[in-house]
Amino acid sequence: MTSRDDGGFLPEVIVYEGEFVDDEPQPEAGPAKETDRRRAARRVAHAAVTAARFIVGRTLPGMRNAWALTVHWAALRYMTGDEIRRRIVKKQFDHYTERREDARTARDTTLKQLSKLVDKAAEDGLSSPEKNRLRDLGAEADRRRNGLAVLNAMSFAPAQPTAEQISRWRGTRGAVRFTCVVVPSLGTLFTVTVTAPVSVLVTGLALLSGGWWLARHPIPLTTRPVPAEFFIPELDAPADYQLDEPRPTMKDAAGGQGVPSDAAHETTAAAEQVPNSLAEARTSEQAAAILAAAIRAEGRDLAEVAKAAEEPWGWSFYVRFATGSPDELNKDDIYKALITRLRLRRGGLLTEGDPDAGDSAFVRALLRDPFAPEVVGPLPYRPPLSMSIVDAADFGVAMDGDPLVFSLAGLMLLMVADSGGGKSGVMLALAEAVTACRDAVAFNLDPVGTGVGALGEAITLSACMDDELIQDVLDFLLALCSARARQRARYRWGNKWRVSEEHPAVVVFVDEWPQLSEEAKAKLVRALLLGRKEAVWFEAGSQFGTRDYLGQAIGPKLSARLLGACRRVDVTELLGGGAIAEGYRADLLQAATHTQVNDAGQIYAQGLPGMPNRPIRYQVREVTDAQAAQLGAERAAAGLPDLARTLTEAGLWQPYQDLLARCRVGHAPPSEPPAILLTLREAFRAEQDPDALTGAQLADHLIADDAERWGRWDDRADRLAMIGRHLRKALTDAGVDLSSTRLRHLPGEPTGYLLADVKTALEAFS
Repeated sequence: MTSRDDGGFLPEVIVYEGEFVDDEPQPEAGPAKETDRRRAARRVAHAAVTAARFIVGRTLPGMRNAWALTVHWAALRYMTGDEIRRRIVKKQFDHYTERREDARTARDTTLKQLSKLVDKAAEDGLSSPEKNRLRDLGAEADRRRNGLAVLNAMSFAPAQPTAEQISRWRGTRGAVRFTCVVVPSLGTLFTVTVTAPVSVLVTGLALLSGGWWLARHPIPLTTRPVPAEFFIPELDAPADYQLDEPRPTMKDAAGGQGVPSDAAHETTAAAEQVPNSLAEARTSEQAAAILAAAIRAEGRDLAEVAKAAEEPWGWSFYVRFATGSPDELNKDDIYKALITRLRLRRGGLLTEGDPDAGDSAFVRALLRDPFAPEVVGPLPYRPPLSMSIVDAADFGVAMDGDPLVFSLAGLMLLMVADSGGGKSGVMLALAEAVTACRDAVAFNLDPVGTGVGALGEAITLSACMDDELIQDVLDFLLALCSARARQRARYRWGNKWRVSEEHPAVVVFVDEWPQLSEEAKAKLVRALLLGRKEAVWFEAGSQFGTRDYLGQAIGPKLSARLLGACRRVDVTELLGGGAIAEGYRADLLQAATHTQVNDAGQIYAQGLPGMPNRPIRYQVREVTDAQAAQLGAERAAAGLPDLARTLTEAGLWQPYQDLLARCRVGHAPPSEPPAILLTLREAFRAEQDPDALTGAQLADHLIADDAERWGRWDDRADRLAMIGRHLRKALTDAGVDLSSTRLRHLPGEPTGYLLADVKTALEAFS
């Protein structure tokens, strides 16, 4: 220790070191410690038992619920009898559909092979084996067409399963699930626990957590609604079908939570009043609710169905989205799912984005044909020379009732549609309007058919099935474009030709564009680029719209594009990559067959003057061949617009006349045989068609036919010589190539005519 001197007044501090001793004796510690340990062990055991009871009490109901849920799933108790019935019928329907798809694929494959051989025949000719192959393919194609037609004519008539079959289906699949899923899962868990006991820490904690959660959130063991993909008309039960299964109660649906019976009855009645499809909707509120539920079920963020209206063909809606885009409804997976949920016909959902509101769209659900005859109306009568090419003509109707009215003036148009899509019919309808104009003429070009030739003599110039002639017509039109450009400058008409009766427009209809030769395609494209300003306008048709078929990527550049039933790639090629999402679903249209009209004549359109660019279907009115022939004859009789002045000023009148004469060769109607030749033929018939008739025999028949003409020489000695001389002159004047012959097999070898020569002369006029 240390000391500290605080001054002279305090003594020195002394510190003593030592220890304190307690004299009382202490008891021994061994028995007390053992008692404390037992007491602590009892407390720990009591706490453990209490915790175990608490955990088991909180998790065991959940474990029971989990096992009941496993049994419920494995035994397929969540499926209603109607769902199982629909699944069984769906398998029959899939087989029904696959047979038709296989037949259609086989037919298309055969037609492609046939088309390749036909193209090869047109270009290089065919060898003998290839000709046999072509014949066999033709017979096979006919056989496959007929087979497909028979399959399509057979309606789907499924065999509805009985209650016993439904129960057997459920039991069989339940046994498979227990055997293949539940038992292996439990066996795996047991094996892992035995081989690696430490895994109990993980699996036990997971099981306890799951049991705890399920005890607090029990999952009701109820039957689910039938999935939407099974709600298609083909899977509906017949009206007289009885399933004989108990209907689920509201108590079952609530998981046994005790819903009052009166409330359950009211809720069930209300549920029965909600339609399952648009076909069953009776009010606009019901239809709007059905559409909203279907769109939201597909994960789309729909804000509201702002408007619903019943139409003659189904329902129309105006919808708004909170997020996303209405264009998403046209995505393939969503589109097909909505068709199923709404139970519509295939291709029966049309979505058109509102151009003034990016979050909104018009939705049309087709339950019936939107183009009934009373909606489309009859073909309007247009008298000869009653229109101007600049006037708007009525060609049809939109599915919302608006008329399809536009002018063909200045229009470079491409119509794309598959075979049977109505392409030729649409072009004939356009040509019918042109031939009623007083200031426009129609030209007709078709490399493999007759184009718009049904209008007959109302078509000013027609060149068909002759590539050389078609190229010459295109060369003439290119020369006309150049000449008119010079005329415009001379007349100071500005940047476009002034169409009038003295200077009519030329509207050229070109069908089957891909079948043109490469040279003709190049000339056609050049004419398309030059002709608009010079009032030489082209309305072209093609089965395909892509560059590899048209020769150049000219389709998207044309001012107007019409699409009938065609490929998806044709839609995107001509209208842009986003056309499908915008609602231009020409790929959903069905081309006509030999016995079914389907969607022939229905089109989507862009670029028509005076018409909005909307993804909406139009129906073009049909012009039948009989109507076209009658109108063509009437308009030809009234006179067609005269090209004489405009072509004379262009210096092309004589080339046009030469071209016109070439086009008429082989296309003019057969001329009537001259009367004198018919008289000779009747003379042979009256004599029972001998091999020859002498001049004397023919003279008697000629005098009997026209005594005044042929009986003038009856009092002359050279009567037969005079009749023979005038007969030869009459035949020559009539253009008949027929000469008399010395009949050496008859006595005296008289002069006469052979029956074979008369027949040959008649054939020249057929």
